[in-house]
Amino acid sequence: MEHGPSDLAFYTCGCLLLLIGLVKLPAAINRRHDMLLRAAVALLVIASTVFFLGAPDSIALINEMSGVPNLAAPLTYTALTAFSGASLLLIINWRPARPEQTRRASRICIAGSCFVILAIHGLFWLGDTPVEQLTLFDGYYADTPYIREMILLYLLAQGAGTLTTSILCWRWSREVTGSLRAGLRILVPAYLLHVAYDGVKLVAVVARWTGRRWDFLIDQVAPLAAAPSALLVVTGFALPLAGPRLALTFQALRQLQELAPLWQELHAVPTPGSVRTALPWWSTPAVRLTARMTAIFDALLSLAPYYDARARDEAYRTAVGSGEPPRCARATADAAMIIDAVRRQRTERGPDENLDNTTWGTHDLVHLSKALSSPVVHRFRLSGGSVESRPA
Repeated sequence: MEHGPSDLAFYTCGCLLLLIGLVKLPAAINRRHDMLLRAAVALLVIASTVFFLGAPDSIALINEMSGVPNLAAPLTYTALTAFSGASLLLIINWRPARPEQTRRASRICIAGSCFVILAIHGLFWLGDTPVEQLTLFDGYYADTPYIREMILLYLLAQGAGTLTTSILCWRWSREVTGSLRAGLRILVPAYLLHVAYDGVKLVAVVARWTGRRWDFLIDQVAPLAAAPSALLVVTGFALPLAGPRLALTFQALRQLQELAPLWQELHAVPTPGSVRTALPWWSTPAVRLTARMTAIFDALLSLAPYYDARARDEAYRTAVGSGEPPRCARATADAAMIIDAVRRQRTERGPDENLDNTTWGTHDLVHLSKALSSPVVHRFRLSGGSVESRPA
């Protein structure tokens, strides 16, 4: 009786890997010269193929449609060998090295993988596998001439490839930082689990040679390493690819939060000629941040005729007197002048000859927003435009 993980587990992992690959596929097509991105997408697709081919229902379907018992075995072994070879090839080309060294290592990796794949199919056709095995092929045919060599070859080749990949990932991770380092550190255990997968199966095969039946290692223990390995591989490769975008997203969210006080102060300011439209719910934080900053600048521009230099100078002197550093005091003075301008706009009363021509850049908005919480600005707001008459 055969056991093992359900088809659902195989198909779920395969779909997850394929989905990640398809998400990055448009970028890989558009960025034709980015070979690393295209290689990563290809690797994810190959990994998904491994799981699709390894599902018991898929194995049965391939055998039935081909009319060849156990034809799915060499096909699955081919996908596994291609996966380990592609993983090693990707890391070889991803890691900075001398071009000639990279080319030499790449040629060895490609040649070795092709040799193993050709040998797998050659040994399969030389051997005899009349009894279909959906999950226990490795154990059932461990003593069969030529098939024995085929099984041993693919286990050793895949184990060596994934172990080398894991070692390279660890070494490289000590030289880099950020999302790339995190991704490489995740890939280390991911490929070590692949080594464990091959090692457990190899133990079961050797046990067959000595007359023991440890088939549970093949269909019950070994698959336990496959799903976690797939999840870690997806995470490890996706993190460096998506890391910069995630960092920008978190940065946009943080800036939106930091700009909230300034936007609360200015959102009611009329901005003739400016168009404010509600963004759809699916808008990214970056898009929302751009729209928010544009609206803030429109409001600041609308307030320009009402900026009073006296209010700014008075707030600056009070802030400095309260112990604020000059840079913070300038932001505090600007925030107080903006509050005063909002009040003047409402009463349609400009600053006359004391007009202030201060302008702000994008990097100034967060400082202005934070300055609104200053005690000096709070006293300025309560006093109706004067802070010097109030105690510090």
